[in-house]
Amino acid sequence: MGRTLENKKEIVAELKDLLSDTQSIFVIDYKGLTVGEISDLRNRIREKGGTCKIAKNTLIRIAVQDDENWQPVQALLKDATALLLTKEDIGSVVKEYKKFQKDTKKTELRGGVLEGKALTSAEAEALADLPSKEELYAKIAGAINALATKVAVGVKEVPSSIARGLQAYVDKEGGEGGE
Repeated sequence: MGRTLENKKEIVAELKDLLSDTQSIFVIDYKGLTVGEISDLRNRIREKGGTCKIAKNTLIRIAVQDDENWQPVQALLKDATALLLTKEDIGSVVKEYKKFQKDTKKTELRGGVLEGKALTSAEAEALADLPSKEELYAKIAGAINALATKVAVGVKEVPSSIARGLQAYVDKEGGEGGE
């Protein structure tokens, strides 16, 4: 039994709503995945702050046709299409997809769209190499901590070097005065 017109309109409205909060889209070919594997992919992507949405290509085209930011995705729509929608942490969603792809060996990343620009599959996979938000926070915190440590050591070193200089002067004067 096919979908009703009303049902299709609901799907298009849901897609448009999802796209309004989305920062990037990655298009994958999910052909050959079982229902359990698709559920696993959805759960993995959801844990990383993304959404995995499966819809007919025609309905996706209708959802993106009025938004020029997402129109490049139309070139990637063929066969069995799933969309990975990211809100904030793009790199971790792509990393999680690549782990899933490595585990199942059944899907193919066709490409994506980031800020209105079409990405090839190689460019999309390169985003996985970017550090996650947590990793960036850790690096910044480490850099700030290292800077604070250097400042503290420097501040502590000033009185010590003055004391060593005075002691050297006293030793020099003491050595000359005794002769």
